[in-house]
Amino acid sequence: MIKKIIFFLVGINYCYGQLPNTDLWLFSIKKDKEMYSIEKGENITKRQGYDNQPSFSANNKNIYYVGIYADKQADVYVYEIGAKKNIRLTKTIESEYSPVFIPSNKKINCVVVEKDSAQRIWTYDEKLGTQNKLVFDEDSVGYYNFLNADTVLYYKLTKPHSLRAHCISTGKDIWLANDPVRGFKTINRHEFIFGVKDSVKVSFYKYNTLLQKANKYCEYNSTNEDIIWHSGWGLLKSEKAAILRYDEKQSKWIALFDLTNFGIKKITRFVFDSKNKKLVITDNL
Repeated sequence: MIKKIIFFLVGINYCYGQLPNTDLWLFSIKKDKEMYSIEKGENITKRQGYDNQPSFSANNKNIYYVGIYADKQADVYVYEIGAKKNIRLTKTIESEYSPVFIPSNKKINCVVVEKDSAQRIWTYDEKLGTQNKLVFDEDSVGYYNFLNADTVLYYKLTKPHSLRAHCISTGKDIWLANDPVRGFKTINRHEFIFGVKDSVKVSFYKYNTLLQKANKYCEYNSTNEDIIWHSGWGLLKSEKAAILRYDEKQSKWIALFDLTNFGIKKITRFVFDSKNKKLVITDNL
């Protein structure tokens, strides 16, 4: 079923009760030889309310995210980096979350909370901001990643919550793990990484799709769920105002960036652009 892995950075938290007050910050990354540092930062939403789940466009010029304003409606917004302007993209009776731009057809995938409270993945027209088609008919989707055009990894709101794989063409649905964290990311075309949490820690596992086997990679004594896999730095996670990197050689976590001096309180989402020149984070206020 799993042929080629292409992951998207996504994740939502509307399924966990009252939404927090969050802002999006955009940082510039400076490279000096092999050293990276944060050069400057800007709060690009700067308001009371919920702005979250950022992702970059394919050309790195725009940032898609979810905003909830006075009408209590979750819609997709786009921040134009050059113009420093926020634009509302969708205006629907449903609530959209986890927007990710699809370069191949200029569409956007979203998890949609429908009128009957079903949570399914839809494709939206990027220009019109309207629904285009249902990706697959599976309810209670929390977070998702496309492995290829036919296979989706997704976090399902079961009891307990579970990580699953769905084959769109056959409808086959496979259980992978219980109590996953919301991040499950690609490593290479045959491997992805996911986390399983208990009351005090998260254990991370690498899953090989050829062997259909998971091996424990590392763990961290915190239940914070936000992770990515970076092509150069490997496994990264957020912890308070810092982004940590797991050093395989030393078998320990080290600080990559600390954003405390910018007034950041708690990072709950973060994503780098494809050129490693910009970083967007969600700060829980």
